Amino acid sequence: MHWSKPLRLHLGVLVVASLLCTSTPIIWLAFRHGSDAAIQVGARQMREMSLLLIEGYRNTLQGGMEAVAFASALPQLTSPPPQDIKAKREFFLQVLRNVPNATSVYAGYPDGSYLQVINTERQDVRRTLAAPDGTSFAIRTIARRDSADAVSTFEFLDDKASLIEKRDVEYASFDPRQRPWYQAAVQDGVPVSVGPYVAGTLSVPTLTIAAPMKDDNKVIVGINIHLLTVSHLLDARAISPRARAYIIDAGGELVAHSDPDIMSRIIDIWSRRAGAMQATANGFDTSLQTVNGLRQDPAFANGGLARIALDGEPHLVQIAPVSVDGLFKGSAAAIIVPMEDLVAEANRQLIRNLLIASAFLIAGVVASLALSRMVSRSLYRLAGEARRIGDLDFGEKPVAHSWISEINTLATALAASRHAISQFALYVPREVVRRIVNPEGQAVKARRQEVTVLFTDIRDFTTISEQHSPEDVVDTLSAYFELLNTIAERHGGTVVQYLGDSIFVMWNAPVEDADHAEHGCRCALAMKAAVDGLNEENRENGHPELVTRFGLHTGPAVVGSFGAISRQQYTAMGDTINVASRLEGLNKEFGTSILGSAAIHGAVADRFNFRPLGLVQVKGRAEKVNLWELLGDSG
Repeated sequence: MHWSKPLRLHLGVLVVASLLCTSTPIIWLAFRHGSDAAIQVGARQMREMSLLLIEGYRNTLQGGMEAVAFASALPQLTSPPPQDIKAKREFFLQVLRNVPNATSVYAGYPDGSYLQVINTERQDVRRTLAAPDGTSFAIRTIARRDSADAVSTFEFLDDKASLIEKRDVEYASFDPRQRPWYQAAVQDGVPVSVGPYVAGTLSVPTLTIAAPMKDDNKVIVGINIHLLTVSHLLDARAISPRARAYIIDAGGELVAHSDPDIMSRIIDIWSRRAGAMQATANGFDTSLQTVNGLRQDPAFANGGLARIALDGEPHLVQIAPVSVDGLFKGSAAAIIVPMEDLVAEANRQLIRNLLIASAFLIAGVVASLALSRMVSRSLYRLAGEARRIGDLDFGEKPVAHSWISEINTLATALAASRHAISQFALYVPREVVRRIVNPEGQAVKARRQEVTVLFTDIRDFTTISEQHSPEDVVDTLSAYFELLNTIAERHGGTVVQYLGDSIFVMWNAPVEDADHAEHGCRCALAMKAAVDGLNEENRENGHPELVTRFGLHTGPAVVGSFGAISRQQYTAMGDTINVASRLEGLNKEFGTSILGSAAIHGAVADRFNFRPLGLVQVKGRAEKVNLWELLGDSG
């Protein structure tokens, strides 16, 4: 007994399977493309935002560097305070206005004098200095420290540089000549970067750019950028809520971090409020070890994106150097973004698509059940009529009506059959059964094998066709094809196709040929020589010259019969065929006649002379092809 099930089951399964087979790949492709697009967009946004973030940090350092360089050339800064004190103050105030991320700018002198202008915009700075309300700038002055009339004051100014309050302060504990920025600049005699270290006035970790005066290298000007300011410059939340960025120095030590909690702990360490001096901040971020490893790879050390796994979650990392004019050499910024944040929208879209697809699936099942029920009822009625006809019950039966026109057509045909059989049954007592025999057809299968392929093409054939009558072109081309076909057969080749003015010749199929690469090369050389002779005759007879270019390649291809069941064609397909065709076209670019691949050269290099042309990108192929010009027989 043959297996069968009701139509409604078949139709329901078919509809559900169709919907699943249609919607699942579409949803998956949409998700994959959406995820890939989201990653690409996120990576592009990350790269753009990272560049802005890094450029902001660099610009701050660059601004400080330029301010220090400019200050080191000002003559009025060479003399210690209180000389030219007004000019010095006005210049330092202007520097802080132009470099808003700088915390302070100052000058230290060999006699211990010191002048510092501090930007008190930050609340922690005002709190440290106990600055009065309305303070925008604070000026610390130490002058004539070794004399009886020594000066050591703090002056607090408003945003218009008007004095709010002036205080005398103790100065013995602070000597600019003992500070690391002063000693480094004096020792090196060039602009230097120092830090992080704890600033003397504000007692907070800071980075410093300092330079000796051009007129007196014992007078040092410098500018401070506090680590907390650097942390704010590294704010990466515009890329992703969970994105983080940090600065690491040449030794791989964590200098500043965008996370306020981690930054606070870093500041605690540098301020020596949470452990000894040898305490390190490198354990605050688990990605630091991986990032330091990536810094050793040139592909990632200069701005390349890398994918890493942190705490079991994939992340994108970008690392970029942040040195400025040779200062802070070896320092780098790292930006790290969870991959999930970049594809979150694609995941939400996938869920929406799945819900929509489920709704369509349920609707499709319901519709298929309704349709199958309607079709089944009509078919059952028609089946009943067919059984009655089989029982020779020819009583008058009305034709069943259906909303489906094909069923109505079937019902009408069945009614006509009933009437015809009923009439025929008046003369024939039994049914006549005909047997239909379908003969079996045998398909020709293709197979993979090594072949050598030659493609030819006539240069400027379109122009030749325009300049001569169709009859002349046909006559000339017929003689040309006859010549090449004869040469191909003489060298054991099979002319597979004539493609316009081109010929496609193949060796080692269908007839096996152990020396197919050699025969292909000899055939190409023979064809070129024959065409050259033909062209001499054509010039004498006034016929067009058929300058021919050749492309040779050897390799695997699928060879056999291809096409429809009713009509097939013997040919070859595969990358080998495509490369040979492309090589023929490259003759135009190199001004050559016969081009072969590295595979051809490797097979017959000891029997023929070749000229290397190097690696060339072939259209439609990812890998480059090593080209060789076939010059002649080496013997």
